[in-house]
Amino acid sequence: MTPPPILDREEYVEQAYFFRALRERIADNQAAQDVLSRLHEEVLSSTRLPYAVQFLAAEMKHSGLLASGLSKIPHYFTAFQAFVVQQAESETSRFSMPTALLVLEREAAYRADRPTRPGLFVYQFECLARNRLGYVEGCAAVAADPLYDADWRQFIARLTRQIGDIDFADLVYLRSELHAQEQRRTDPGYAPSLPPLFSEKEGKIAKASRRRDPLYLFAALQRQLGYPEVPRLKPRDDASTKLEMLEAKVRQLESRLKLAESELRGSVDLSQFGKPDIFKDDPNE
Repeated sequence: MTPPPILDREEYVEQAYFFRALRERIADNQAAQDVLSRLHEEVLSSTRLPYAVQFLAAEMKHSGLLASGLSKIPHYFTAFQAFVVQQAESETSRFSMPTALLVLEREAAYRADRPTRPGLFVYQFECLARNRLGYVEGCAAVAADPLYDADWRQFIARLTRQIGDIDFADLVYLRSELHAQEQRRTDPGYAPSLPPLFSEKEGKIAKASRRRDPLYLFAALQRQLGYPEVPRLKPRDDASTKLEMLEAKVRQLESRLKLAESELRGSVDLSQFGKPDIFKDDPNE
């Protein structure tokens, strides 16, 4: 399967604004459906984001789910973005929508500012680990990202079999330039069986973090190499948590009631939920 293309920088700048605006307005108790219906007018019209937001608004009216819309336009939003929102919308998940949107906001901002494959991977992997989103589906979504080449996709695919058996710091160190350099000191003809994916600097940090909590490795990479910082949940009292959950449920019910009222009036046009031509794989379909 061919990954979707990498977007222009201005697209990621606008995506970061989109996720931030959506997060802040949901926090102000505005319904996501109402926010989406207006937000396309604010983002830069020279990008493709206004069309994407309009599609998300239409899909939200149809299904009541934001992840559904994200997953239906994979040539604009990545599988990881759709996966993160899907986990936040799951009724059994403790992962909140504000946190999910902040995760995506910081990821988009990083993409707009000279992203590296190691930096993006560590950020995405820490998101999975810190929020317990699941490694099997999560790594599959990460591997589908257009920034990764075949070697990276193979490395990510193998992670689900290695996590728990091999320390994460060892995984980084063994696939770094530092490890290859150290092997050549004793064997000048040494050639790694797998190509290094991490630089010498990342290898040094990983080596110094072996047999320690992986969170220390993530924090060191953020401090030393400017990797993006994964949002951390702040402790909340039970009353605040329950109130937030109730507010989220009320917003979901409002979206479903609006859809039901439209169906009763016979004013639902299902054709509006089709995929926009700009996002289709083949224009001849």
